[in-house]
Amino acid sequence: MSDTSERPATWTDFANPTFFVGLADRLVPWLAAVAAVILAVGLYMSFAAPADYQQGITVRIMYIHVPFAWLSMMCYSLMAVSALGTLVWRHPLADVALKSAAPIGAVFTALALITGSIWGKPMWGTWWVWDARLTSVFVLFLMYLGIIALTRALDDPGRSAWAAAVITLVGFINVPIIKFSVDWWNTLHQPASVFRLDGPTIDPSLLWPLLVMALGFTVLFFTLHLMAMRTEIWRRRVAAMRRIAARSAER
Repeated sequence: MSDTSERPATWTDFANPTFFVGLADRLVPWLAAVAAVILAVGLYMSFAAPADYQQGITVRIMYIHVPFAWLSMMCYSLMAVSALGTLVWRHPLADVALKSAAPIGAVFTALALITGSIWGKPMWGTWWVWDARLTSVFVLFLMYLGIIALTRALDDPGRSAWAAAVITLVGFINVPIIKFSVDWWNTLHQPASVFRLDGPTIDPSLLWPLLVMALGFTVLFFTLHLMAMRTEIWRRRVAAMRRIAARSAER
């Protein structure tokens, strides 16, 4: 059998943890460099962009708040796909992807809530309101924390993977609620202004820095996710070696 390094990679190779770790080792430095460059360009464009005619310079927090909010939902969507990979396709790395993404998603969601509160204070006159958008995002944050706690509470890898996958899929119903909450209910939060059927309502001078920042944070997310998956694979290998050593010592 020829080594995978001597032929093009196939989809089955990505189910091999050893192959995946080697791929992550090669990709992470490049992705980190790309993310740093894009974010540097995005920050420059954000500070060079004009102030909003209503919000003034406070609109600049949009360039980090909106990407954080987008990524909080994208990360959970990735976890839902990984949950299907665990329950339906039995992919060996699906559970690794789910558990590795949860802490990253929790951080992005927390940052979205924090930056949203900072932005809301001068706009709404208060740090927090229990409207549909903010409440549903807060629920998403609690779901991330719940999944993290669940995966760490169960020692059996099989039970942990199954339970995390089921809870993740059940909780996915909250993602469309977050997305469409500003359309379904009367909230203080502004309606969608970028992904609209009739096109964005943001002026291009403000839209382009936002898109560049969103791209930069997206690349950063995948960099962190690959690093976390690589670490999780090594952690499981160490745990397996310890279990084998413990059984050998008992004999």
